[in-house]
Amino acid sequence: MAEFSLEEKIILVQYGIKKFENEEIVVEKLKNILSEKDIQRNIDTLIGTQRVRRIGPEILQNNESHTELTELPSNLKPLIDNL
Repeated sequence: MAEFSLEEKIILVQYGIKKFENEEIVVEKLKNILSEKDIQRNIDTLIGTQRVRRIGPEILQNNESHTELTELPSNLKPLIDNL
């Protein structure tokens, strides 16, 4: 696994949520990039900072009405495209 900054990890998780919304699928797809612990920690951080909201037991959604989605850095774009 490559080393990512804290902000890069948050961005990866946020874009994973944008692409899939189902928490189980997000975790499964991102497991090849980040540890499951990192994924869960970043989901909790995103919910705590209101950048992501939980819609039901398994569905996550970016809270774009509250905060804008951070621009995807060019080094992370291929990773998100390949999810």
